[in-house]
Parts: sequence; C-alpha cells; structure tokens
Amino acid sequence: MSILKNHPLRFELANELHARPFPEVAGPGQAIYFAATIDQSPENARAHLIALLDKFGASHPPPEANHYYGPLGRNRLKWELHSEFVTYTLFIEGATDRAFADDLMASFPDDWLAGLQGQVITSAQVRIERQNSVADVEKRLDDEIRGWFVGESLAAAYVLECNAALAGDFRIDEAGHMRFAVIGIGDVGPRRIGRVVQRVLEIETYKAMAMMTLPAAREVFAKVRALDVQLTEITQRMTDPNAAPEQTLDRLLSVSAEVELLSSTSSFRFSAGRAYRAIVNQRIKVLREQRILERQLFSEFMMRRKTA
Repeated sequence: MSILKNHPLRFELANELHARPFPEVAGPGQAIYFAATIDQSPENARAHLIALLDKFGASHPPPEANHYYGPLGRNRLKWELHSEFVTYTLFIEGATDRAFADDLMASFPDDWLAGLQGQVITSAQVRIERQNSVADVEKRLDDEIRGWFVGESLAAAYVLECNAALAGDFRIDEAGHMRFAVIGIGDVGPRRIGRVVQRVLEIETYKAMAMMTLPAAREVFAKVRALDVQLTEITQRMTDPNAAPEQTLDRLLSVSAEVELLSSTSSFRFSAGRAYRAIVNQRIKVLREQRILERQLFSEFMMRRKTA
C-alpha cells in the first residue's frame, strides 16, 4: 500500500477553518471593542497581546497565532490579527441599569493602552440583553432603546430568523465609541448571540476600513485635475507650429510618468476598499435581516451611504 505525501500546509490550512469560533455570550452583558492599525510588525502586535495576558496571569496562545479567545480576569478576551489591523474584544458579564454609562475601556490597564503602537480605526460598545418574545423586543425598542441612538441614523432589524434583534446608528458617542444593542429572543443559545455580536463588530470594522479609501480618492482626484490641465496645455501646444517638439514630448512623458506613479501608489488602497466593502455586504447578508417597527435595515443604511 502506497503512502500519500501530504502538503506541508495541509493540516494547518484545514485547522484554520475551525480556528476562529464565535464567542459564547449568554447575556445580559456588555462588550468593549477596538481595532487598531499595525504600525510595525505582526510580532509586535502579538507581543502587546502577551503583555496584556501577563498582567492578568492568563495563558498564552501559540507563538504564531493570529487569534486568541480566553479568560482575562473576570472577563473574556477575543483577539484577532489581520493584515492591516488588530482587534480586541472584551466580553463583560452583567449589564448596568444605565446603558452605555460605564467606561468599559477602563477594563484595560492604562499603561497597556498607552503602549499601543497603532492608531485606533474604530471602537464600539455593545449592550447585550435578552427578551422573551418579539413583542417584548418591540416594546423595549419603542420605549427606551431608540433613545440610546441618533434617530435619523438608527438601523434596527431582527436577524437569524428572529432569534435576535440588532440596533445601532454608526455614530461616535461622547465617549468616543460606536454603540450597538444586541437582544437575544426567547431561548436562543449563547453561541448564536455571540455570532450576532461578532458580525456587527465585523461590519463596523470593515466599513471603517472601506472608508479609508475616501481620503486617498480625494487626493487622487485633486492630482488628476491638475494633470488634466497640463494635458490640455500640451494638446494645445501640439497644434502650434512654432512649438519645439522636444519640449512638448518631454512634458508629455513627464505627465505620463506622473499618471503611472499615481496609479501604482493608489491601486492597493482602492482594491482593498472594494474588498472591504464586499465583506461588509456579505456580513450583513448572512445575518438575514427582517424589518422591525418600520426601521431602516442595516443593508439600507449602507446602500444610502454608498449612493450619497
């Protein structure tokens, strides 16, 4: 019997499909989340995670790990390393009477936060509740939850066949965070609630990363306008019989080089923006939204912003 030769990455790649399980969130509770750029190297990002774990005496992930989920003191931490950013989510059991009143970032040590090398792309606070029925959710949304958000921006929907409800307005509040509410309905399990929390945080993060294309686009358009003026001048000069052909050619080659440089330096950002936007749409789609109390869906919120 012949022995098949395995590819050296076979088992690693197969295990990767199961390496990032959804967090289990029984609720009620809260979560604080932030995503930051990786300004130096993945190794430095991993070292900063280890520094946090050591402050709480928590176990370490494998040396080359790109994800971690485990206890951090009385709470649970989910950490993920991506190509352009790193994310931290801290799940805290129990919810206070006043929503979004606590400074949940205080759960991270001040000196550790001060040592963060990257820049924060986005941060969010999530309020996690449970209600017995759809009717209870609608009453809660109409009575109190809508007051947590800016009305004109509020998006709300039932998700995953009405196993949960989700609300948010994608606005930065006075504490510097986005706000989201996740409500489990009936006897929905903690893994499914955790799935909704994970998805909404992914939507916010990839939305923020897609928006990083905007300043790049503004810079490119400004340069294109300047180049267009130069090309118009060159075209007019080409019709002038007294113009020196060598000078005209030199200017034309200079503009061509600038166009090539502009294209090469901006193509990655634009390609990344398209990819992030596609992930946002995919994450919203898998939530299987259903309308609640005539509120706009998350997909509608994103569509209006893309066409604005």
